[in-house]
Amino acid sequence: MFRSLMVPALAVCATGLFSTTASAQLKVGVVNLQKAILDTAEIKKASVDLQAKYKPRQDALDKVQRELADIQTQLQSSQGKLSAAGEADLQARGERKQREAQRLQQDLQDDVNSERNSILQRTGQRMSDIIKKLADEKGLDLVVEAQNTYFFKPGLEITADVTAAYDKAYPVK
Repeated sequence: MFRSLMVPALAVCATGLFSTTASAQLKVGVVNLQKAILDTAEIKKASVDLQAKYKPRQDALDKVQRELADIQTQLQSSQGKLSAAGEADLQARGERKQREAQRLQQDLQDDVNSERNSILQRTGQRMSDIIKKLADEKGLDLVVEAQNTYFFKPGLEITADVTAAYDKAYPVK
């Protein structure tokens, strides 16, 4: 008996809760977080700085890869013309160059990824703080990620505002 009275009572309470919530106007903002981060002056500068920092290592890798290609060309063009020892020597040089190129490539990729991830993590945390501050300033109740949203009116998007607020809060030096 008690149970049969509780179910209708809960339904009435839930209906009252939803109707109260539905009457309040919910203000929503939509942000494309990836675009907001990539459009910041800080990330653009960091990208240029990373390229400049790792250019000498990329150039060294390119040189080793050219040397490897030259060795492979020599092996193909001199097939049957070299002695067995000469061919074995050229083959061994090629294998050493290939290992060197692989090591350089892996080390370079690991270092670039590590530094890029560190920059993106720091920027992402800062961006989260900026979004919260901007939401408070605009009186938004909810901010959602654009890429995870099926539909929204363009007027709800705050991506450019977020990027501008970030650039203002963290100017590039």
